[in-house]
Amino acid sequence: MSDATLHDAHPDPDDFSVQIADQIESFIVAVTEVAKGDEPNSAVPFLLLELSQLILAGGRLGAHEDFVPDERYEPDAGPEPDVDELRERFARLLEPVDVYSEVFDPYVPRSEPVPCRISDDLALIITDLRHGMAHYREGRINEALWWWQFSYLSNWGTTASAALRALQSLVAHVRLDSPLDELDGLDTDSSAGGDEALAEEAGRVMAAEIAEPLGLRSLRP
Repeated sequence: MSDATLHDAHPDPDDFSVQIADQIESFIVAVTEVAKGDEPNSAVPFLLLELSQLILAGGRLGAHEDFVPDERYEPDAGPEPDVDELRERFARLLEPVDVYSEVFDPYVPRSEPVPCRISDDLALIITDLRHGMAHYREGRINEALWWWQFSYLSNWGTTASAALRALQSLVAHVRLDSPLDELDGLDTDSSAGGDEALAEEAGRVMAAEIAEPLGLRSLRP
């Protein structure tokens, strides 16, 4: 079954699989376009929107009863498309804010924050979604839904949620004129023992410098 399957077979728009596939395909297309860097000033707002919509699809998959593939062993979905270029494009596009801090599992006692990269997150998410889409386009609907559900619970759901929190935090810092801590090396103690007023002002300057090339502005007058 070719790529035209999504449209030529006249699928029922109310069908769960069609809705999920449409949401995932929309995310893949939109994020791939953002990675081209043609509109860098819109990158962060677009990614915030697209990840929010993708997580809605993931929530529907997570809330659904378990999907069971038609075959015991997963059919070969073909070679995985290379995402290194996409990762590198996002690393350059988001260079001032690419690295963020994340707690891997909030239910593990005394979990330590770990450094993550939004560019890596997006590449991993796209890889998982494309793998399922390859099954979907070949007509293996149950296999696609099983893969998207499994990988949502085991990988891309957590990754997308973490990246979304990072982007939402960035937008909140800028729009609410809230100082940003030093991002280089995730040194959250950079202002310890120093002048708090100077540290706060430096954080505001950092937020403003980051915001301008990313097309963000403060809500405060």
